[in-house]
Parts: sequence; structure tokens; C-alpha cells
Amino acid sequence: MTRTQRWTDRVAAVAGVATIAGMIATPLLPQRGRGRRMLSSVVVGGMFVTSSANAVRRWGALRASGAAGVTAVATGVVERVGTTTGKPFGWYLYTNALQPQIAQVPVIVPLAWFGMGLPAREAAHGALGSRSTPATRIALGSVAMTAWDLFLDPQMVGEGYWGWAKRGVYRGIPLSNYLGWLLTGIGIMALFEIALPHRNDEPSDLRLTGQYQYMSVMQTLGFARYFRDPVVAAVGGSAMIPIAVAAAINNVRQGRT
Repeated sequence: MTRTQRWTDRVAAVAGVATIAGMIATPLLPQRGRGRRMLSSVVVGGMFVTSSANAVRRWGALRASGAAGVTAVATGVVERVGTTTGKPFGWYLYTNALQPQIAQVPVIVPLAWFGMGLPAREAAHGALGSRSTPATRIALGSVAMTAWDLFLDPQMVGEGYWGWAKRGVYRGIPLSNYLGWLLTGIGIMALFEIALPHRNDEPSDLRLTGQYQYMSVMQTLGFARYFRDPVVAAVGGSAMIPIAVAAAINNVRQGRT
């Protein structure tokens, strides 16, 4: 193990523990309270740092920082366009609850796109196995990322962090939001194919794939048991868990644990 790998492992471990602790503590605090707002930043920031550290370990600091930076800037622009034009997600606005903000977009929002986007790509690559190509990774990676939003948006709307001009069919969220996530996800996954490339026969990164697998289980259990929302637990779990399980099965078949 190189010095860089040891350093990134330590950073990822600390950030991962912070993320887990924040997720566990969140439902124990009052909804829409200051504590949950602070923990939102802890969880998203932890996800971003964990993914970034694992990306540095796999692809090097230059490629990882470039991918993280471009993703954050690009998705920040997409979010700003979304709140001013209603495209591609539908009409929505951020409240002042999450701070700081740039151009009325909370800073943690672009970080979340990279923080879960890269684990989603790796989980998709692992799930695809021998069928993994740039095109299939982009397609399934976007689906995997959007699957996570089936948890994220209901929780964040419930906390009052953002809201929609017209209530939609899924916990007040319109279906246009998920079409927007798919389209944005395609762009992010295409960026990863350039900045953080894979050979088709190259195995997925176990650490990043593990992040996606953990989130799929943790959020399903969280909504079922602690947020007491079986609908979101069932919908989000049925979208994320099959991808996570398929990646795990392929890794076992390849003798990787």
C-alpha cells in the first residue's frame, strides 16, 4: 500500500464515520429543527469527502479533484437554471434553511451530486458485470443515481429545505423531477467516463460500490423504521437495492469481497 493510499483510507474512514453518525442521529432530532439542518451538512459533506478520497485512491488526485470540481460547478449551474426556468426538474425553489448558498442554491447540493454520483457509477459498473460498457454504465449509473433521489427528495421536502410550485404524485414531488435527475445523471456519468475512466473488464471499486450498497440498506431501514414512511421505504428500496445486490453478487462471483 502506498503512502497516498494510506492517507486516503484514513480520510475516507473518518468521513465515512461522520456520515454514518449523522444519518443515525438525524431521525432522533425534531423534524425541521436546527439539529437536522446541521446534520444534513454533516452527512452530505461526509459523503462528498468519502467519495473524493476513494476517487483519489483509485484514479489519483488530479483526475479525482478535476471530476469533483467540474461536477460541483456543472450541477450548481443546473440547479440554478432549474430554479429560474423550471427545467429540467419542474418548478421548485430552495428555502433559506440550508446555508451557505451561492446564487440561491445551497452549497451542499452540488456536493451531493458527486458524493453519490460516483458510488452510483461504480455500483452500476459492478452490477453490469460482463455487460459493462461506457453506454451501459452511463445509462444504469443515471438510473442508480435517480433511485437515490427517491429517498432524498421526500426527506428534504419534508424538512422544508425546498419545495415545488405544484404538488406532485410522489410525496408532493412531480415526476418531472425524476426525469430531470435522469437527464442530469446522464451528463454526470458521461463526465465520469472521461475524467475517471474504466476498462470494460476492470472491476468496480469496492469502497465506492460499498458506499452505494450501504446507503441503499440504511435509507430503506431508516424510512421504514425511524421516519415511519413505508411508501418511501418500499419505492426507494425497490429501486436502489437490486442494483446494490447485483453488484455484490458479481463481486462474489469474481472472488472479490
